[in-house]
Amino acid sequence: MTSNETAAQNIFKVLLVYFKDQSINKMVQFKIKRVYEDYAEADGYRVLVDKLWPRGMKKEALKYDYWAKDITPSTALRRWCHEDIPGHWNEFTIRYQEELADSSHVADFLDLIKPYPVVTLLYASKEPVHNHARILRDYLEIHLKE
Repeated sequence: MTSNETAAQNIFKVLLVYFKDQSINKMVQFKIKRVYEDYAEADGYRVLVDKLWPRGMKKEALKYDYWAKDITPSTALRRWCHEDIPGHWNEFTIRYQEELADSSHVADFLDLIKPYPVVTLLYASKEPVHNHARILRDYLEIHLKE
């Protein structure tokens, strides 16, 4: 075997390992979007992540694939946060992450979304920064890697 053939084989082995790792580490891309925004094909698998149905939205008007009620903040936690969203936000984030960590539904949800390259988390809140969909997205991104 010539040195060129050996070099080519080594390059081929490196490429095989690289592409194998790419397929294993292929991650879901998460997007966050208000339910009132228009549907786009680029949204991929659309998941409603509110416990309550969005106000003023007819069920047939919302294009979604799954309603993930089981991984939303508890009613008590949601109500507590809404008393003073900016003031409670940091504590809300911690408590919601604890609820997610204690939930058996998160693993099921991760299994559900793994086949989809893009998952859009849909929320109704008018608040683009202080909303639980952002916390959920960050939590899911971390735990999808595990």
